[in-house]
Amino acid sequence: MVRFITDHGRAIDLGERLGEGGEGVVYEVTGMPLVAKLLFAPADPQDLARRLASLMRLRLSARMPRLLGGEQPRVAWPVETGRGLSSRPSADPVPGFLIPDMRQWFRPLSVLLQPGPRSTWFPSATWDTSLAAAASLAGLIADLHEAGFVVGDLKPANLWVNGAGDIGISDIDSFQFADGIGTFPCLSRTPDYTAPELISDGNALPSPSADDFVLAVLIYQLLMDGMHPFSGIPADGTRYISIDDNITHGRARVARPDAVLAMPGAPPLWALPKRLRRGLFDRCFRDVGSTGVADRPAALDWVDALMAERAPERLRTCRADPRHRHTVERPWCPWCDAAQLSRLIPKTGIYYTFWHSSIRGKRRALTFAQRVRYGLIDSGASGLWERGVGGCLLLL
Repeated sequence: MVRFITDHGRAIDLGERLGEGGEGVVYEVTGMPLVAKLLFAPADPQDLARRLASLMRLRLSARMPRLLGGEQPRVAWPVETGRGLSSRPSADPVPGFLIPDMRQWFRPLSVLLQPGPRSTWFPSATWDTSLAAAASLAGLIADLHEAGFVVGDLKPANLWVNGAGDIGISDIDSFQFADGIGTFPCLSRTPDYTAPELISDGNALPSPSADDFVLAVLIYQLLMDGMHPFSGIPADGTRYISIDDNITHGRARVARPDAVLAMPGAPPLWALPKRLRRGLFDRCFRDVGSTGVADRPAALDWVDALMAERAPERLRTCRADPRHRHTVERPWCPWCDAAQLSRLIPKTGIYYTFWHSSIRGKRRALTFAQRVRYGLIDSGASGLWERGVGGCLLLL
């Protein structure tokens, strides 16, 4: 058994081991809506002690009410610090802290991003729920930046969501912030969720703009059924290496549809409202936004745009399936079209083809109008997919 002894001398029994990461192990606290995070072998124990002490002091500061107020926590802030003790007499004490158990109010963000878990945990969730979650996430990041914090390692694994689309965040101990004496840095990186300027320089400190880049990635995933904006095979014949490599080279389908080959199941780009697609995603992922920070939208920009798209007059309910909600900019339902497209077009390897089988088994090419309707050709990039490989029309 592992026990946690707070700095005030209170002994608390720890229960089930819930998970572990690169920085520590999380345990359930017996009989309390808390969890304990124990930090084994910290690189600098003294720096860790100062960081945790500073976080405890900041809990009572004037800049925290917007983050820590309310009936449910938006941030899993430390409530007590202490050390974990193993039942083995020879084991050394392990520094750690207690935080709210986010499972009491939320589920992991991955639940909303994946159709299977989403239908289990949030059966009434619609695209409107994803819009709400995106706006809540943007608002949370904006408030953290306003309070002087940089998340630094923003990712689905430290985010939480409920059925209403409210977002919470954990892993506060890795945040980057200053305490008046110095800066506590964040050097953690997660593949697929790192801004390009940090991919190219592993020792650089993250800025609020680096958070804003990953925020845009997460908003895209929320609105596009979990699809990463930088997923896809390079269209110029370059060997696919990783999503991080696509990020470094600015290969985002939403900003540069000719940069990657669409992956099977990719929702059509026109499912996104123009305000988001051409206004914010394009600014964040195209040209200077993909390699620098000059024109990258801030979290507050996303809040304003997402809240505008959530207005009742901006949303339409599908006639065929009331669970489908979409932007009024589209006269037909993109989610019905995506489902029909997956049945209509067979998959060859990892690519869609322009060909499908008719009921009689004869092969015929999709018309240009069908390809536009199903998002295979972007209306703003005429002839984009006409080139194909070797001059054919087989690959998207």
